[in-house]
Amino acid sequence: MSTFYDMTPKEIVAELDKYIIGQEKAKKSVAVALRNRYRRNKLPEEMREEITPKNILMMGPTGVGKTEIARRLARLMDAPFVKVEATKFTEVGYVGRDVDAMVRDLMEASIRVTKQKHLNEKYAVAEELADEKIIEAIIPGKKKKPSDQTVRGPFDFILGNAYANQQGGRTSPQESEKEVPESEIELAREQVRQQLKDGLLEEQYIEIQIVEAPKDAGSLDVGQGGNISIGSIFGDMMPQKKKKKNLKVKDARKILIEQEAQNLIDMDQVTSEAVENCEQNGIIFIDEIDKIASGSGYRSGADVSREGVQRDILPIVEGSVVNTKHGPVKTDHVLFIGAGAFHIAKPTDLIPELQGRFPIRVELENLSTEDFIRILTEPDNALLKQHKLLLETEGVAVDFSDDAVSEIASMATLINDQTENIGARRLHTIMEKLLEDISFNIPDMEEESITIDAAYVREKFADRIHADDIDRFIL
Repeated sequence: MSTFYDMTPKEIVAELDKYIIGQEKAKKSVAVALRNRYRRNKLPEEMREEITPKNILMMGPTGVGKTEIARRLARLMDAPFVKVEATKFTEVGYVGRDVDAMVRDLMEASIRVTKQKHLNEKYAVAEELADEKIIEAIIPGKKKKPSDQTVRGPFDFILGNAYANQQGGRTSPQESEKEVPESEIELAREQVRQQLKDGLLEEQYIEIQIVEAPKDAGSLDVGQGGNISIGSIFGDMMPQKKKKKNLKVKDARKILIEQEAQNLIDMDQVTSEAVENCEQNGIIFIDEIDKIASGSGYRSGADVSREGVQRDILPIVEGSVVNTKHGPVKTDHVLFIGAGAFHIAKPTDLIPELQGRFPIRVELENLSTEDFIRILTEPDNALLKQHKLLLETEGVAVDFSDDAVSEIASMATLINDQTENIGARRLHTIMEKLLEDISFNIPDMEEESITIDAAYVREKFADRIHADDIDRFIL
């Protein structure tokens, strides 16, 4: 699999710290859960099957990092990951087997991850094959004789070469006299090969044949949530459609490398590995799980029974077999991470069977002013870094003073306290409003640098931020 297997829980937390501020308890819990997967793989086969993953339930307000922790984990270990909203199963028209869609989506994610891994292994060979095709396009080989012609039409089987000759397969005596010796062709190709290596032909136009992507003709529902593409029924029986295209060498190489890599991989092996990867390493993140809790405060309207949705999800979390178009997938060892604000409902409002399937519970903390300051400056993808880089593309360097950063963080805390608490997402709202005029006018500015201080921040929000009129803020 990936380098994840070589990482200790402390190293996993250190990687998460690069992108997520605070929430040490949650990071510790998920790091241990992932390390236990590594430990499980070290056990004998019979014991390995007995150990199931310890699913995690994250509780905390929106914008504190629940989804980001799960997403970064999946990216860190290069595992199949899918995020589903539990509320989609409460919509009118929902039927019980719709919950299987989360497993089918996970299987598709696993196919993508596994296929990309196989493609990466084949790119070196594919690059050599692509270069040979480019050389062939620049210096074509000798024309085939009529006897060597491939089948040109359905009547070739009956009429033989006579039909091929009628269709233009005949070579005239004059053409045969003009044939270039093979040694000269090879010499010319060797020169072109060297020019390709030196990068001298990147801008030259060549004509290549590319495989046309098949048009989707729809699909047939075969029951149990499975469906078969109509095109796949006859796809292997029909020849691939190809079309000629004029492209620069550098653009043609990308297409040819991708095509050759696709031809080199064994899709049966990819599918087999993807099923195992899905079953053993898959992560399903169920967001808004508190919205299907059947607390007294939620029993209103004509929605689908929330308790019924919980009972439909339960077999998937407990471990069952779901039919997908790539074959049956067992969910016994898939890691489920549930998340919700739980500000109205409580975890105990979930049905007992579902509660028992999420034995690890982590409460994420509200973000403080100090956390906001760190979010703005510390992560590898810090918000201030993003805005600086965006504005630098226009040739203007924007700098934020320390007091400006503190003022932005204090403002985010104040607004979250007095209106809706949307966590770190409040910083996006403030930053967009703060830089709105600069972003609008920057193409016409003559200044090469701009410094934003606390006074500028207060001035921008003077008519929006005060105790009596806080609701006029943008969000």
